[in-house]
Amino acid sequence: MIEVSFPTSKDIYIEINGKKLAVIESYKSTSKRESRHIEAFGENESVGTIPGKIKYYVEISRIYMCDTNMNSEIDFYNLSDFNLTIVKPDKRILYSNCEWTQISESAGINDTLIESLSLIASSRMELI
Repeated sequence: MIEVSFPTSKDIYIEINGKKLAVIESYKSTSKRESRHIEAFGENESVGTIPGKIKYYVEISRIYMCDTNMNSEIDFYNLSDFNLTIVKPDKRILYSNCEWTQISESAGINDTLIESLSLIASSRMELI
């Protein structure tokens, strides 16, 4: 009998600058390209498009700091120009030159939880 396991949230975690920082419940990534139309004199419609710059946006939800990082020097509020790696069971997704845009946190007793972290990145690469 072959046993198949599906990835769960405990299998997804983030590394910042190569250091495992936290496990995450979920994330959402969006890529946007600033494409432009090519117009020709006398034509009613565009005759083509030109690809533009790509921008990467990542939203991470429910971030649980790893026990080894509870007293870590890494502080999301002080991060600038960092690399973020989202590690999943089947691949790693590396976002480079990141800057955070929004942080939302909540905590209970003996809890370290960041509700959400939004960031922008200049490049994205998938590693297997």
